[in-house]
Amino acid sequence: MAIYREKDIFERRNAANEAKKALLERFKARPAADDPAVLARQAERKAILEARAIREAEKARLKQEQLAREAAERAEREAAAELARRAAEAAAAEEAKRREAEEAERIARLLAEEAERKAKRDARYAARKARVGRQPPGFSAR
Repeated sequence: MAIYREKDIFERRNAANEAKKALLERFKARPAADDPAVLARQAERKAILEARAIREAEKARLKQEQLAREAAERAEREAAAELARRAAEAAAAEEAKRREAEEAERIARLLAEEAERKAKRDARYAARKARVGRQPPGFSAR
């Protein structure tokens, strides 16, 4: 089993100084801004950004066209739905008128039948009243 040994302050300070030196050397080793490799990388990045901007503009244009198409289709569907709703309302109104006319006809027929029954009943009543004063045949009063 390995024995754990804590680093003392001198070892930690030396490690920090070495890390700083390595970082400084890496910074100094970077190519200058006018280096052809850096310029080529910058040109490549610029071309990528321009292509991305063109793609985004095309994507935005296509999205706007799609939204316009969807809005036109939605307006067309709403207009068709409105026409269908109006036709359904007209059909419902016509059906209501027809039912109302049938109901009025049925009521008139019922009233006519009731009047006919009343006339027959009145005729029977009048006939009965007319018979009251008469004697039935074969009946003699003594």
